[in-house]
Amino acid sequence: MPTIAVVLAGGTGERVGAGTPKQLIEVGGRPILQHAIAAFDAHPGIDEVVVVMASGHLRAAAAMAAPFGKVVAVVEGGETRTASTVAALRVLSDRPDDSKVLFHDAARPFVGPDVIDRTLEALATAEAVAVGVPTSDTIVEVSGGVVTGMPPRASLCRFQTPQGFGLGTIRKAYELALADPGLLATDDCGIVHRYLPDVPIRVVAGDERNLKVTHPLDVAIAGLLAAEDR
Repeated sequence: MPTIAVVLAGGTGERVGAGTPKQLIEVGGRPILQHAIAAFDAHPGIDEVVVVMASGHLRAAAAMAAPFGKVVAVVEGGETRTASTVAALRVLSDRPDDSKVLFHDAARPFVGPDVIDRTLEALATAEAVAVGVPTSDTIVEVSGGVVTGMPPRASLCRFQTPQGFGLGTIRKAYELALADPGLLATDDCGIVHRYLPDVPIRVVAGDERNLKVTHPLDVAIAGLLAAEDR
């Protein structure tokens, strides 16, 4: 069965303040989106790549994806992360349930082959896989400006992407999620955790280089990482 990587570039990246979607910003001589596509196109465990791009920028995304032979579709995303994943699932509607699919934030341009390796290895025996790194900060719950909870740091991690799933599993999770008028989620593992609570989510090690470009400082850091890779 095929293994498909979905590169989610549906956001506009307003917090970066660049006046253009952050995935189109150049670091190391190429747009952030191209870095992300290249990582999966080059990986031997990935058969196909689908790119989901922000509205109004499909032509730019298609031009960036053109050099990569595994890209089979470039489609328009939605206003939310959830809507963009749903757009990708529509593209994959003819694929069998036992296909494997990885969802990756285009804003993480430096995902390494070892992280993809670990995700695919875990996905061979699990229906849902997350990539995480231990948190080095103390994480607290706050309400009304007052600390209301302080979970033990040793049990916490920060999720990255890719997140991997059996295609049938993520389809079922979204079918249930979209029927919920109170749906609110920031990632795909959150959808599985909420709507398919009996499905264990395996966690594999991420990498601090696999940062998400969100703020102006992240763009500067990404430029330094790209320079190291030259």
